Amino acid sequence: MRIGLIVGPWFTVPPEKYGGTERVVDALARALSDAGHEVLLATAADSSCPVPQIPGFGPAVPEDLGLSFSELGHVIKAYAELRDVDIIHDHTLAGPLYAHRPPGIPVVTTIHGPLSPSYAPLYRDMAQDTAIIAISHDQCSRVEDLEISAVIHHGIDLSAVSVGRGAGGYACFVGRMCPDKGLLEAIAVARQAGMPLRIAAKMHSRDEVQFFDHVVEPMLGPNEDFLGELSDPEKYELMGDAFVLLNPIQWPEPFGLVMIEALATGTPVLATSMGAAPEILSHGVNGFLAPTQDLAGYMDAVAGISRDVCRRSVEDNFTAARMAANHLELYGRVIEQFKAKGLPADGLLQENQSQAL
Repeated sequence: MRIGLIVGPWFTVPPEKYGGTERVVDALARALSDAGHEVLLATAADSSCPVPQIPGFGPAVPEDLGLSFSELGHVIKAYAELRDVDIIHDHTLAGPLYAHRPPGIPVVTTIHGPLSPSYAPLYRDMAQDTAIIAISHDQCSRVEDLEISAVIHHGIDLSAVSVGRGAGGYACFVGRMCPDKGLLEAIAVARQAGMPLRIAAKMHSRDEVQFFDHVVEPMLGPNEDFLGELSDPEKYELMGDAFVLLNPIQWPEPFGLVMIEALATGTPVLATSMGAAPEILSHGVNGFLAPTQDLAGYMDAVAGISRDVCRRSVEDNFTAARMAANHLELYGRVIEQFKAKGLPADGLLQENQSQAL
């Protein structure tokens, strides 16, 4: 199968540090290639993902994050170059709405962000001629009357992640510097449990910097160590030596890649049961799920969680190979539907999309 992958222009694939979508696309591209398929990637020119890439793009422009003109120019060029593939998997928001996609090539897209009511009309419009992938059952339950072709959880390449000993005597928090990620709650949980906390967080945007400067930094004490943004090797070392990952998210996060990364290093997770967390964590098996105010009470119980079991929970459910296999099944089904109906580029079979879920 010849597969075109499109990702936005703002970060490299894989990202140098923080970047969930780009990290997932990198793992998917590598796993699809390892499975024997031809992959062509539309991404920033300074990306290092080892699959063939469309030439002519500029370097990543993180300062343009979220700007429509930046994404639109990128996807127009991407579609112009992807005229000789069997299927296109678009990971942008603008691309699936582009009117001049190559005729005769089916398109699928993944909802990487929150599926709020404000986004629902966009995805309902996409669903007229695009197969839509959700990344968790919780995510696609957030709106009604949206046809989802498949729910495919994220996966990671375990060859890059070693199991740590968890002997550092600290809890860790890894995420983005914003209230929704639950950093303030993580600090409170660690203090209540008498556990030192090491914090790794992405802090680029003005809102993130202001949240740190005005809220987080003034409350940091001697038991909290702010490390900034870490590379992948640094992040996995931090996680692997941690006693527990604290993930008291305060919003319905669509997936939560940080949880499977920590579990892959053997580190259990304490999290609130919001969003997709219950689809990743089994209470008492690879971590604990509880309201924020109750999380500290599970800290002693974390010592009874097997680090080998944490690792196996990822090996069994969240590998890049499994993620690629799920995508390949969907790609094949979409292509067959497309061919069977002789559909033009603006008419993907909708009646079968709901059966796929």
